[in-house]
Amino acid sequence: MKQLKKDLQAVSKSLKQLTLRTEKIAKKLEKLEKPKPVKKSKAKVKTKVKAKAKPKVTKKPVKVSAAATVLAVIKRSRKGVDVATLRKKTGFESRKISGIVQRFKREGKIKNSGKGIYVKA
Repeated sequence: MKQLKKDLQAVSKSLKQLTLRTEKIAKKLEKLEKPKPVKKSKAKVKTKVKAKAKPKVTKKPVKVSAAATVLAVIKRSRKGVDVATLRKKTGFESRKISGIVQRFKREGKIKNSGKGIYVKA
C-alpha cells in the first residue's frame, strides 16, 4: 500500500512538470505566431487624391411630446375618443391625459361631443 502511494505521488509530480513544460512551449509558440510589422521603404509615388467621403448623417428620432401624441389620437378619430381609449393608445396615465385634455379644451383645440368623449374642434 505504501509503495502504491509513493508511485502515485511520483506520477503526480511528473505530470505537474509536464504541464509546466507544455505551458512554456505554448507561450513560445504564441510569440512566434505573432507577425512582426514589416517596415516598408518609403518610395515616393504620385497617387491621385480621392475626395473624402462625407460621413453619413443618421437622423435622430424626433421626440414627440405627450400633448402632441394625445392630440394626434383625438384628431384621427371621427366619432371621438374617451379617456380609456386614450390610455390604451398612448400608454399614459389617466391623470396625465386629463391634464392634457383640459389644456386643449381651454385652448380650443378640442371639444366635448358627449360626456367624457373628445373630438377635434
